[in-house]
Amino acid sequence: MAYSLRFSVITTLVLLFIVVAALPAAAKQCDAKFEGGCRDKAESLKLKVIAIFCILVSSVIGISLPLFSRSVPKLQPDGDLFVLVKALSSGVILATGYMHVMPDSFNDLTSGCLPEHPWRKFPFTTFIAMLSAILTLVIDSFSISFFKKKLAAANTANGSGTASIEAGERKEVELFGDGDVHGHAIRDAKKVDAEQLLRYRVVAQMLELGIVVHSVVIGLSLGASVNPCTIRPLIAALCFHQMFEGMGLGGCILQAEYGMKMKAILVFFFSTTTPFGIALGIALLNVYSDTSSTSLIVEGVLNAVSAGLLNYMALVELLGSDFMGPKLQGSTKLMVLAFLAVLLGAGGMSVMAIWA
Repeated sequence: MAYSLRFSVITTLVLLFIVVAALPAAAKQCDAKFEGGCRDKAESLKLKVIAIFCILVSSVIGISLPLFSRSVPKLQPDGDLFVLVKALSSGVILATGYMHVMPDSFNDLTSGCLPEHPWRKFPFTTFIAMLSAILTLVIDSFSISFFKKKLAAANTANGSGTASIEAGERKEVELFGDGDVHGHAIRDAKKVDAEQLLRYRVVAQMLELGIVVHSVVIGLSLGASVNPCTIRPLIAALCFHQMFEGMGLGGCILQAEYGMKMKAILVFFFSTTTPFGIALGIALLNVYSDTSSTSLIVEGVLNAVSAGLLNYMALVELLGSDFMGPKLQGSTKLMVLAFLAVLLGAGGMSVMAIWA
């Protein structure tokens, strides 16, 4: 089984274990979310079924658009338009971490349903997000180091200090476990050295991890809600959220030059995690409460971890590497346009926080 597939399956199983472990047996309940009388179990169930299909379709469309951009010459990974689209998508991912995920964690971990000590005496959200960013840096660094050594060893075994780009691409595909290599992957790999291709793949997988964690949490929270007044605006907000977030992830997957099988796996996990979380919330509605103290802590911690990961990946691996790279450094006009694209993406996603 491919490395990325094992990674995503293990991540999903761990999240499921955490959620099940958080099911409150006799946990303290808090009905503050339901004040105002807008509570209808039957109506909320109808809305949640609609949400599953709408969010699934939006997710598939969002992440697939960049993957089909090869047929448009101006949207090739080395084109100026692709750089601007990627900058806009990176701004979306950055705003997702700062404006959506982190505030959710603050709300959970500073809720009045939790004891004042220690939850409202120490900034757990920012502390956990900071540790998550550091851990992401550690994993990122060691992953790159490990696969670089494996690639160097393979090149040495071939009797040459440096292998051709095509050989490097094939070896990296082998290292990452993706045996489905098509002609376009090898052809496009000639434009990118093997180490850069490796970095693209690590970035794509780390982003997938951060998004999957957040998607399961928000899906579970929506699925466990019985408040139609809250669910209605969330459906529209999450559809746009998943579409633009998917575009950002899809651009990274495109640059990683995966074969069709691996692309399908990554698209599947991104597209189905939020609907899966909603369905899980519906199934566990009688035993799971998103207002129990245990659930608030679990969701708050997971959101903080996701926020730290997304913020690190957006600033360091996406925006940092692009804006400090030769393409943008060599063109002031393109750099200014890219900055505007980042602000547009981050601003648009921030506005959506009003309805989320």
